[in-house]
Amino acid sequence: MTETPPPPAFTLSPIGIIESDYPDKFGIPRQPGLASAARASLRLVPPYDDPLAVRGLEAFSHLWLTFIFHLSPEPAGPGDWTPLVRPPRLGGNARVGVFASRSTHRPNRLGLSLVELVEIDTRRGVRLVLGGADLVSGTPVLDIKPYLPWAEARPEARAGFAPEAPPRLPVDFTPEVEAALTGRADGESLRALIRQVLAQDPRPAYHRRTLGGDHDRIYGVRLRDVDVRFRVFANVRDGMHLRVIEVLDAE
Repeated sequence: MTETPPPPAFTLSPIGIIESDYPDKFGIPRQPGLASAARASLRLVPPYDDPLAVRGLEAFSHLWLTFIFHLSPEPAGPGDWTPLVRPPRLGGNARVGVFASRSTHRPNRLGLSLVELVEIDTRRGVRLVLGGADLVSGTPVLDIKPYLPWAEARPEARAGFAPEAPPRLPVDFTPEVEAALTGRADGESLRALIRQVLAQDPRPAYHRRTLGGDHDRIYGVRLRDVDVRFRVFANVRDGMHLRVIEVLDAE
């Protein structure tokens, strides 16, 4: 029996780079569209920054972006990958196959994200302003395709272990944080972004397994140009909520 030859390898070049409200991967929503206040843009790089390449794109409201999880470890070779992963939606404990998940740790580190197209700026090259993005700044984008709702929206489809959007926790702010946000030009949108990101509880899955016992621990997430520090409060009667205690200029 003749052995099947290995498939050919491909070299892919980014067509653009993401600039977003997420300077670090910690805290980024695990799916697109969950934080609508998040600002992002995709700046195309030469030679793909020709305005002719996006002619007609303004007719579409949403885009598929194919990108690289560049902050995930790069496999050393074809054998350097893990067939099982621990999805956060399963508490970070149960394992499923990597191809049954959207884990960032994949054989080829490819990601797919559905984003809103807000604006196309062709004054100096090409910059696409995006809404609802879940991409860290610096993400290399490999391709853009327009989203077709009549072909790609399948409400009858099964969603496995993630049948619905994750629950959102209440988020409040100390008076000092409210005052700091009020003094910023982007205070309203930053407040909305903080609320939307923290409502999804960005803590590691193993920190979310118990209801209480977390009051003294301070967590932090970096958004835009600030470090957001918060605590988690929980009791049997009221459940769990997050409180923002500081918003500091990022170092």
